[in-house]
Amino acid sequence: MIKSYRIHFSGFAVSAIFGCIAVGSITYVCFRFHLNLTITSFLYLMVVVLQSLLGNFASSMLVSLLTVACLDFFFTQPLFSFEITNPLDILALISYLITGLVITRLTTRARKEAAISNNHRRVVDLLYQVATQLLALDPENDLLQGSVERVREVFDLKAVCLFDAVDGKFYVAGSSRQDLAARTKSACHLGADADDTEIRTSLRCLRGAGKNIGSVGFEGWYGNELAIGPLAALAAAMVERTRAFQSASRAAAAAQAEVFRAAVLDALAHQFKTPLATILTAAGGLRETHSLLPQQQELAELIEAETARLNGLTSQLLRTSQLDQDEIKPRLERTNIIRLVTDLVHQHCREGTDRKFRMTNGSISTDTEVLADPNLLELALKQLLDNACKYSPPGTGIEVSIESGGEHATVRVMNSGSPILEEERVRIFERFYRCSETRRQTPGSGLGLYFAHKIICAHGGRVELEAASTVSDKKTVFRLTLPLARSEMLTS
Repeated sequence: MIKSYRIHFSGFAVSAIFGCIAVGSITYVCFRFHLNLTITSFLYLMVVVLQSLLGNFASSMLVSLLTVACLDFFFTQPLFSFEITNPLDILALISYLITGLVITRLTTRARKEAAISNNHRRVVDLLYQVATQLLALDPENDLLQGSVERVREVFDLKAVCLFDAVDGKFYVAGSSRQDLAARTKSACHLGADADDTEIRTSLRCLRGAGKNIGSVGFEGWYGNELAIGPLAALAAAMVERTRAFQSASRAAAAAQAEVFRAAVLDALAHQFKTPLATILTAAGGLRETHSLLPQQQELAELIEAETARLNGLTSQLLRTSQLDQDEIKPRLERTNIIRLVTDLVHQHCREGTDRKFRMTNGSISTDTEVLADPNLLELALKQLLDNACKYSPPGTGIEVSIESGGEHATVRVMNSGSPILEEERVRIFERFYRCSETRRQTPGSGLGLYFAHKIICAHGGRVELEAASTVSDKKTVFRLTLPLARSEMLTS
């Protein structure tokens, strides 16, 4: 602070000395050659104007007062005294003083505004330059480290530090003498911006999506304070850009992995088809010889049944792989929805699951048939039943209810387990999406509900996750709705 006062005083002294020398020179020349008051006043006024343009307000005011004193002492009667006998001279001197001070004030203000405008323009140019460089950075490289380096270089700062609150990482450019990293992290945790003019350090919190995502610190400001806010906004944009790129990269990698997985499963399913058909034929041939003992006959039937089930799973795998690649075009026919659901529930019970299935029928009209592709509809219903088994605790019950009436048939599958969070309910049918709780409990690809939703929508129906009736309700209910087949639809 003392150093700043010394700088201002030295600037005032140098500017005032030159003005005083000019006033002294004009006084000597005008008095020596006996120039009149009008010419002398005009010359003094020129000195005041030049002083206002070149010096600061304090030195210009000092020169103005000095010119009035010289006019009074050397050129106004009585001479060599500050006594004024003519009232008109008093008025003239006062007018002259006011004019000099007004000119001084106006020119000083104009110079100050011009300096501010020039500084704004320079800061805008620098911001444009750094923004262009930041946008040109490659996201695949270290985007945040490159960002802080560009900011430090363009604005010629001692140090720049960016703290990523999500990853807990620091990105530092330059050499700090004020422990900028610790200050930046502290500003993030406190959630408050801070400026220290003595050490020329500025700290700004970065916010995105309504929350604190980090902070940035700048050290070594010299006339660029106007850029702090915009640079903090650019830093927040770079953090968000890094997040978006990382998320997109993970999604692209997951999608690519899923494509490879589908291709491998498709190839394996096709390879399984031939040996499964051979095993099924051989088991059937052994059973038809009628030369087997009862235990051997039972084993042959078991081999045949399990091979048939494995063959069905392979066919389902092939159909699922095709659904992921092609547009679904169901082959519609009249399908009894109650019979199909009942057969699928009995099939799950025969497979030895430790879940207890219970079927209930609500209001059932005489018409229980829907226009559907039986294979596709079976695939969608099996997915709902498999999910209920997979994500419910062992030994618990799974309730399947069927209702038909009006123009629609409705199937509900209810199981106990961890509730699905409200913010995740709207994304449950997205491709590759899995809830945070289920990711920790059970492995999966996030495609089952996506395929079920895709199949039912192709039939003109819908699959929905029903809202919980109470906050403590830990039951998950999926509702499948399909339009009923009408006799006029069939004849048409």
